[in-house]
Parts: sequence; structure tokens; C-alpha cells
Amino acid sequence: MTQGTMTITIDDLRPLTLPLEMSALLLVLLIVDIVTTSIRGKTFTGWVTLLGLCALFGLSFVNPVAGEAFGGRFRADAWTLFLSRWFIVTGAIVTLGSMDRVRRMASRRQGEYYLLLMFSLLGMILLSGACDLILLVLCFELASIPLFVMAAIEKRKGQDARLMRTAEGAIKFFLVGVVSTPIALLGLALVIGMSGDSSIANLQSVPQSPLLKAGLLLILSGMGFKLGVVPFHMWVPDTYQSAQAPFVAFLSTAPKFAALIALSRVLVAGLGDRTDLWAPAVTTLCVGTLVMANFWALSQRNTKRLIAYSGIGHIGYFLMALLVADSTGIAMMLFYMVAYLLTNVGTFLVVEAVSGRSNDESIDVFAGLARRSPWLALSMLLFLLSLAGIPFVVGFWAKLYVFIAAWRAGYALLVVAGALLAIVALYYYLQIVRVMYMMEPTQTEPIVVRPTLAAGVLICLLGVVGYGAYPKPLLESARAAADAFTQTQSAVPSIPSQE
Repeated sequence: MTQGTMTITIDDLRPLTLPLEMSALLLVLLIVDIVTTSIRGKTFTGWVTLLGLCALFGLSFVNPVAGEAFGGRFRADAWTLFLSRWFIVTGAIVTLGSMDRVRRMASRRQGEYYLLLMFSLLGMILLSGACDLILLVLCFELASIPLFVMAAIEKRKGQDARLMRTAEGAIKFFLVGVVSTPIALLGLALVIGMSGDSSIANLQSVPQSPLLKAGLLLILSGMGFKLGVVPFHMWVPDTYQSAQAPFVAFLSTAPKFAALIALSRVLVAGLGDRTDLWAPAVTTLCVGTLVMANFWALSQRNTKRLIAYSGIGHIGYFLMALLVADSTGIAMMLFYMVAYLLTNVGTFLVVEAVSGRSNDESIDVFAGLARRSPWLALSMLLFLLSLAGIPFVVGFWAKLYVFIAAWRAGYALLVVAGALLAIVALYYYLQIVRVMYMMEPTQTEPIVVRPTLAAGVLICLLGVVGYGAYPKPLLESARAAADAFTQTQSAVPSIPSQE
């Protein structure tokens, strides 16, 4: 790199192999959509998306790449590879679960739906390796902006009131997005102004001042909107209720993880040795989120709203792991991410299977599900037990590992509060279980589930049960990723300012 200019070489592009492959898949999808645009009821783009994501997942094992690009602005390592693989898995499962719904409800916009999904995934993959604050923001916006359109993809003139509410939820989601982004940008501007450089590695040398604390609070507030933590949660239940369930399965997991990755980069990688600057604020958000979300969920009768408040509560456990601010805490957060991903995506896909065609999303629609579709009822039972942290499904290990890490880091009271609130959560999860197994069905015909949607549910179920029975492989890969994250931050070179 020379002063004022930057030369891009093959060595710079090699760590970007996976994002470049994703970009190539985006181009293929665009061509397929153009070629098949006149075919009604097509599913070509969905299948191309699924096959392409499966190919990318396989290639990530065949040719894993490590190294730095653009003078340290982007880094590919075990951390990046772990997150990229699970983002791809999320995209593939959601694609499976979305195919039938998108074909029925947005047949003329299938290409747009899958292209937007892929652009969002591309932003998340780039975000996982971003070591520069400006690149971090650009990648996060690339991951976020497509979601605003996807939330309203089903809105069409002349449809019933249920689908017209999609517009309301999408507008709330959009407004929160356009408000939260400037707040986070203002905070980043203050932090960059204090450090004189956009490199995350340079944050350690920024002198402590009220301006730095104000910048960090603004960043935390902006990301708090994205995460949906209390008190920035107001958009979450309405958007989850109004949008299609397969999209909500994606919205409730991958974008939240992207926000957590961004916070991890700034707070742990950049300011991990100065937790006094941000730990009190994160602790306050953690406690408020755990308490309020779980008690609000108790009164919900709409399944998607109940799971929405449940998801807000789970963000509190992620923040608990983030507070540990070391390799162990990051590893437990990654393990919890995967456990929550498999569990929550599976839960929303079961909701789609049970209520997708009737548009009745109340808890009562699950009445007698064990008689109408025993395998769907069993799947939902296991997903709910995993969300509650009951042995021995993957959610149990996720909560246990986070509690152990937080206890050892000195957050004993927070762990006790988290454990007690997990009991509260179990109560409202069991409401759905009671309806499924103890109430008479309002309809007697079996539930017919499309093969693609059934495949998505089964993949999530295998992950929840498999990692619950044998969590060691996932735990080891999460630890390797966390070690790469914490050990390489100090080695990331300072990026010269461009004069």
C-alpha cells in the first residue's frame, strides 16, 4: 500500500474467495430469473438458490482460505469460516421452507425474493471478516436493507386484511431501520474521530473521555434497535406477526447474529481490555431484556408474537455471553447462536406448516396437533424444550455453557436471574405443548406438509437432537473460531490514514 493509494492484488482477493463465490451465484440467479420470468408458478430460482448454497457450503470445506485483505480491513480465519458456514446453512434451510409459500403468495416476485436473500447473506459473510469500522457499517447495511423489502414481499392489492397487515409490519421495520442506522453511524463517527483511524485494532489506544463513552452508547443504542433488545424492541412482535413465517425464521436469527458480530468486533475485539466503558450499559440491557421480554410473553395468544418475545429474551443470554469479553464467552455465544438458529428456524417452519394456509396463527390452531400430525407435534415439542433449555436437546447445553462462562467471569447474580427467568419461559412454552397434546382438535384431517418444508423442519430437528446428544463437535468448532477471533485482533495492523 502506498500513501494515498491502495493497490489490489491477487493476494488481497484470495481471502475473499467465499464472498466472491457468493457474488457469482448472485449473477447466476439473476440470469435464471431473467430467462424464466415468463413462466408462472416457477420455482427455478428457489432450486438454484438451494443448490448454489449447498455448493458453497461444500466448497468452504474443500478450499478453506485464511489471510488478510486490503491491508487488514478484512480477515479470513476460523472465526469467519465458522460464521459464513452457518449463515449459508441458515439461507439453505430458509430457502427450503420458503419455496411453497413464495410460489403461492408472491409468484411474480420469486426471483426478487431469493436475490434479496442472497444479498443479505453476502453482507453477513463480509461482515464476519470486517476489521474496519467503515467496512463493518457497509457490510451491515448490505445485510439489512434487503430485509425491508422481503418483509413486505407478500403485500398485494386486493388481498384480505391479514395479508394487508404485512405492509404495517414492514413499515415499522423500515422506520426502525432508518432511525437506528444514523444513531449507530453518529456513534461510529465519534469513535473514529477520537481514534483518528477506522481500524478496530486502534480502539485500544483511544483515550478515555466522555465523548468516547457517548459514541459507544450511541453504537449500542443503534445496534440495540437491530437486535430488538428492551427498550428498542417495539418493532419485533408486529413485524414477526405480519410477515410470512419462513422469512421471520431468517429475520429472527441471521440478522440478529450479524448485529452481535458487529458488537463483538467493537466491544470485545476493540475494547475487550476496557470493559468498564461498556459493560454497565450492556448489563442493564441484558437484565431489562431478560425480565421484560419473558413476562410480556406470558400474556400472548398469537404463536408468532409469543416466539417474538421469547426471541427478545434470548438476546439477553447472548448479551450475558458478550459480557464475559474473552475467548470463552465468545465461544459460548457462538454455540448459543447455532443452537438458537436450529431451534428458532425449526419452530417457525412448524408454525408455517400448521397455520400457513389458514392464516390462523393463534395458539389454539395447534389444538390436537399430536393426533392430526404426530411428527409435527413431536418436532414442535423438541424445539420448545430446546428454547426452554431442557435436557437433553441443544438448547440445554447452550444455556448451561453461557451460565458457566458468566458465573466464572463474576456475573453470579445475572446467572441466577437468567436461570429463574428460564423457568418463566418454560411456563409459556408449555402452553403450546398443552394445547398440542391435551386438547381436542378443531379439525380432524391430517396436515399435509410440502416436501421442501418438511425437509427444512427435519434438518433443524436433526441438529437440535444431534447436537443435544453429542455437542462436542459444535463446541470445539466454536472454541476454535473464538480463539481465532481473540488471538488475532492484536495482530491486525493499523491502517494508515489516507491523505
